[in-house]
Amino acid sequence: MNRLIVHCDLDCFFAAVEIRDNPQYKDKPVIIGADPKEGKGRGVIATCNYEARKYGLHSAMPISQAYRRCPHGIYLKPNGKKYLKVSKEVMEILENYSNEFQRVGADEAYLELTEKAKNYEEAERIAKDIQKEVLEKVGITISIGIAPTKSLAKIASDENKPNGVTVVKPENTSNFLKDMDITRIPGIGKKTKVYFYKNGIKKIGDIINTPLHKMIELFGKHGRWIWNVANGLDNRKVKEFHEERKSISAERTFYTDTDNFNELLSKFEEINKKIHKSIIKHQITYKTVTLKIRFEGFQTYTRSKTLPFHIQDEKYVLSIILHLFREFSNNKKKVRLVGVKLSSLERNQKARQTNLLNYALI
Repeated sequence: MNRLIVHCDLDCFFAAVEIRDNPQYKDKPVIIGADPKEGKGRGVIATCNYEARKYGLHSAMPISQAYRRCPHGIYLKPNGKKYLKVSKEVMEILENYSNEFQRVGADEAYLELTEKAKNYEEAERIAKDIQKEVLEKVGITISIGIAPTKSLAKIASDENKPNGVTVVKPENTSNFLKDMDITRIPGIGKKTKVYFYKNGIKKIGDIINTPLHKMIELFGKHGRWIWNVANGLDNRKVKEFHEERKSISAERTFYTDTDNFNELLSKFEEINKKIHKSIIKHQITYKTVTLKIRFEGFQTYTRSKTLPFHIQDEKYVLSIILHLFREFSNNKKKVRLVGVKLSSLERNQKARQTNLLNYALI
């Protein structure tokens, strides 16, 4: 029997919550992120609604650029506590539809309905029930993709936004994918696609028509993964979020570029403390510490240190961060952004498998 995998994706989540709570924002461009300060603000967009996207706005866009394109938009700072509460409400609804459930951040989740639904038609009816319940109980919309693999279900959920349900049956996979740009495949971004384009691979259909050995020859292990996704051979299971979480990170952009060490130290301490609050709460340990630093002119560097064993030590991590930072002590450029990432995560096996959604809100 073919698997029935469902990917649920809340539409413009943060913005949708704000519009729900402020009906006067409906049909207006709503942007969640840093304060634009009339075009002089620092930081980026966290998310924005479809009205804002008509002006070319998108997540991760510098807030100053967003303001220039859409100065009349409604700019709001993120309300993490409120979004986390709404996310939990949605996830509790989704969990009731399948025992095989996996959160992916605050606004996405996978369900496996292979044992719950007889066929794709029944899975589609369940998806529409989910949409109805989320809208009635939470007041926001959710788009859903149904397919035989996780990767295809994720691609499908993005096909008919907002509030759409897209079904991709195994026999229709090639026709569904062939004309899509390769960036629709999770793992191929704007930078990565350049290498594919250079080799004449622009559409997913090009991947389907390329022999596996050629994809491996051109792109290594990544080529195998991409080929498998395009050909419906993703066998990953739907499993709880913590089992796939690879890292936890946070970064901060300074309002003005700085070379003041005390200001940098304060920001490192703030980020490190914020990360460890979640680390301690969920009984996480880690082995690798990574420093990210972006200078004026957007030159960005990362430096990492991997320990021989897992730890959970806020003070020690700060000392590692400062040690890694020393490499840049002679750099005369001012700093625009700093970030910290902890990876090679491990859970205390005795700990209850609790919700890690607040990681997405750091």
